[in-house]
Amino acid sequence: MPAPLLFVLSGLTQYLGAALAVGLFGTIAASSVAWLRIAVAAVVLLVWRRPWRSRGLWTRPQLRTAVVFGVVLAVMNVAFYVAIDHLPLGTAVSIEFLGPVAVAAVTGHGWRDRVGIAIAAVGVVLLAGVSLDAGPDAVVGLVAIGVAAACWAAYILLGRRVARAASGGITGLSVAMAAGAVVLAPFLVAGAAPVLHDARLAALVVAIAVCSSVIPYALEQVVLRRVRAATFAVLLAMLPATAAVVGAVVLGQVPHGLEVVGLLLVSGAIVLTGLDREEPAADEAPPPA
Repeated sequence: MPAPLLFVLSGLTQYLGAALAVGLFGTIAASSVAWLRIAVAAVVLLVWRRPWRSRGLWTRPQLRTAVVFGVVLAVMNVAFYVAIDHLPLGTAVSIEFLGPVAVAAVTGHGWRDRVGIAIAAVGVVLLAGVSLDAGPDAVVGLVAIGVAAACWAAYILLGRRVARAASGGITGLSVAMAAGAVVLAPFLVAGAAPVLHDARLAALVVAIAVCSSVIPYALEQVVLRRVRAATFAVLLAMLPATAAVVGAVVLGQVPHGLEVVGLLLVSGAIVLTGLDREEPAADEAPPPA
């Protein structure tokens, strides 16, 4: 399946989960909702992948990378949820995109990657209809989304190393998710108590975890094995497009005409970076001489 199509599926599920999460913020703190999402996703992935069966494939550096990756992933999610509790979804996603922009600018090879990411960045701004007029508490949201952007950059670089490890990307993701949930638990688990007494809330949390973590991050591990970091960063420009669609349909944040221009710019950037230059998966055998 082509990498862009994988990203469409990833984006639709990820931001559907984010839209569902917004409805819980009145009952559970945004940071605790994010932690619950990571914790439940970790349980699902651990049951699915059972990483202990492949413990012979793990080296200490790989395990250390997976743990750091998991902490970065968890902090990124907590910061993003705090941000969308104070900013519109489209605005938050657009500012967070500064992280992938930085990765593509630093790791890109040649003018195509750098021009492509610049075009994609402009398209993202138009797609999301960025507006900083979000109320008196917007500063909290801006700080949180800045942290999320930095973590997103680290997520791309670390996630690629996890994806190409011998133990397997999704298996590594299960270890990473578990590590992130454990590290943040002392700070956020207390706020998750209402879920224990409300079956409806518990069901919503499971849906959010599957939609926003299990499906999209597993798909991204597949893509990270196949493309360069700079190409992956440009592909991420597709996520604000899907965020705009989900925000309009689920949250009533209706898009405007400039978003059509933004979509064309993002599409052009993806074509410009040459998505056909996919790398073979790490576990593929080399072609015969």
